[in-house]
Amino acid sequence: MKKPLLLLILLMSITLTWAKTPADSLVTLKNAMLHVQDSIDNSLKYSTGTVKPDGGQVALDIPAGFKYLNKDQSIYVLTKVWGNPESATKGVIGMIFPERSGPFADSSYAFVVTYEEIGYVKDEDAGKIDYDQLLKSIQEDEKKENEERVKAGYPAIHMVGWAQKPYYDNQRKVLHWAKELKFGDGDGGNMLNYEVRILGRKGMISMNAVARMYSLPLVDQDIPKVLSVASFTEGNSYFDFDSKTDKIAAWTIGGLVAGHLLAKAGILALIAKFLAPLWKFIVIFFAGVGAWFKKRLGRKKQDDSPALPTDPDDQSKYLPS
Repeated sequence: MKKPLLLLILLMSITLTWAKTPADSLVTLKNAMLHVQDSIDNSLKYSTGTVKPDGGQVALDIPAGFKYLNKDQSIYVLTKVWGNPESATKGVIGMIFPERSGPFADSSYAFVVTYEEIGYVKDEDAGKIDYDQLLKSIQEDEKKENEERVKAGYPAIHMVGWAQKPYYDNQRKVLHWAKELKFGDGDGGNMLNYEVRILGRKGMISMNAVARMYSLPLVDQDIPKVLSVASFTEGNSYFDFDSKTDKIAAWTIGGLVAGHLLAKAGILALIAKFLAPLWKFIVIFFAGVGAWFKKRLGRKKQDDSPALPTDPDDQSKYLPS
């Protein structure tokens, strides 16, 4: 699957060398980008029905209207397509997409599925949590986290509020909630992070959806089906816990909800997938080149073949890594 991205880099190089004008280059690059997207989409192989990811503790039952992307392909999408670091894919066992959606769909969502063997999460605090107060606490704590993000080169993340207030199903041992997030100080539109936790004997299944806020009604419509997708295999459910042998998790229900905003695969994916898609970088880059051409030609109209800027800061950051 690496070939499409290498092809894009090659096409960009050829375009920069041979295109007559920035406008011609932009059209060529956009067409190349669409070609690469189609190539990647066509290379992905999805599954439906019952799926048992590696490890043996988790079972997935993919219902009609959804499709499952396996672990290796999901990691490829998260890192090579969406721009997450490899470290953010720890524990990933797959992704779940709506049937007609895919990695490049801007008006849909995807659930990143992970399994973490953190131990047995005690849930005695579930009925005692004041989620309005918890929200205030999260918002107060975000300042320090944002300072670290900015130093690392990422935009700040602001917790606007609950898109869906946390709810814990004590019978099924399923916790789910949704955050409305604002990235940086721009007006690019707020983002949705919908989170599901399914508790088990030795750990938990996490499903994190990444989308724009306007996708919330669609996610809300689909969430009853999504909550039933993942379960634990025989002997690994929450009710199989053995206090004599099994480890107790350091987390509580409140702790799971209050976890760091920039946690696990999916949140970083928001930055790469929704906030800075490559074609937008291409537009910005060629707008800058066009302005440079105009200025250059204004000074020296007789020059029929001006060179591109050589400062790497002007172009390298817009190329795929």
